[in-house]
Amino acid sequence: MNFANTPSFANQGLQPGSRLLLCVLASLALLVGDSQYGLMEKARDAVSVVLYPLQRAANVPLNLAMQVGDYFTAQAALKRENDALRERDLVQSSHLMRMSALEKELQQLRRLNALAAQPSYAGVVAEVLYTGRDPFSYRLIIDKGSDSGIASGQAVIDENGLIGQVTRVQPLSAEVTQVINRNFTVPVMIERTGHRALLYGFGGGVEVRYLPISTDIRENDLLVTSGIDGVYLQGIPVARVKQIDRLGGAAFARVRSEAIAGVQSSRFVVIMPNRHPPLAAIPAIPAPPAAASKSDKKSP
Repeated sequence: MNFANTPSFANQGLQPGSRLLLCVLASLALLVGDSQYGLMEKARDAVSVVLYPLQRAANVPLNLAMQVGDYFTAQAALKRENDALRERDLVQSSHLMRMSALEKELQQLRRLNALAAQPSYAGVVAEVLYTGRDPFSYRLIIDKGSDSGIASGQAVIDENGLIGQVTRVQPLSAEVTQVINRNFTVPVMIERTGHRALLYGFGGGVEVRYLPISTDIRENDLLVTSGIDGVYLQGIPVARVKQIDRLGGAAFARVRSEAIAGVQSSRFVVIMPNRHPPLAAIPAIPAPPAAASKSDKKSP
C-alpha cells in the first residue's frame, strides 16, 4: 500500500495507546460520577425514550408467537369443554326424555286407577306387553290372565275410551282384539241424538256402516257404546265422526270415524268385568205331592 499520498491530517492526533487510556479514564470518571452524583440519569432517560420503539419492535415477533400459542391453547381447551358440555347435554337429554316418559306413565296409571275405582268401571289394571305377531291383526298381549280373573269377552278400556275386547285368555296373559281390527263390531249410538248404529273396524280405523242417509249425524259427533249387546256398559266413548259421505242414490251414508282411545299408544289398560255373569244351574223342581198321591192310587 502506498502511504505517500495519505493526507497529512490522518496522521495527526494522539496515539492509539493514549486514546485507549483516555477512554478508560473517561469511562471511570463517568461511572464514578453517575454512581455518586447521578450525572447520567437524564442521558439514560433520553436514551430509553429513543430506544423504546426499537424495543417494542424487537419484542413483536416474540409477542406474536406467544399470542398464536395462546390462541391454539385456548381453542383446544374450548374444544374439550365443548365436547364435555355436548356429552353432558346428551346425557341430560336422555334422562329428561326418560323422566318425561315415566311421568306420562304415572299420570296414565293415576287416571286408570281412579277410573278402576269407580263402581261402574271397576276392573283390573293391566300392562300391555307387546303387540301380536301379525301387525295387521291389531291385537295386544297384556300381563293379566285367568289367574287374575280375566275371562274372554271382557271389555278393555283406557282413560280415553274403548280399546277392544279380550278374545283369548291364558293363565298369565291374555289377548285383546282392538276396535280397529277388521273383524271387530261395536254397537254404538250418537251421543247427541241417541240414534243407534254399528261401528266396524276396517284394519287401522273405524267407520259406521249401514246408516240411513237421512240420519241426523254431524262431523265431530261422539260415538259411545249403546249397551244393548250386554258386553259393554252404556256411554263408553268409542270414536268421533270425521267425515260423512252421502252419495246420491245410495240408501246408506258412509261415516268415517277416528278411535278415541289410545289403540296404538296406551301402555296401561283396564279390563272391565263381565256385565252379565253366567247364571247358576237351576235345580230340578220336585213333583207336587198331589200328583204323587194320584199315581199311588192308580198303582195296584
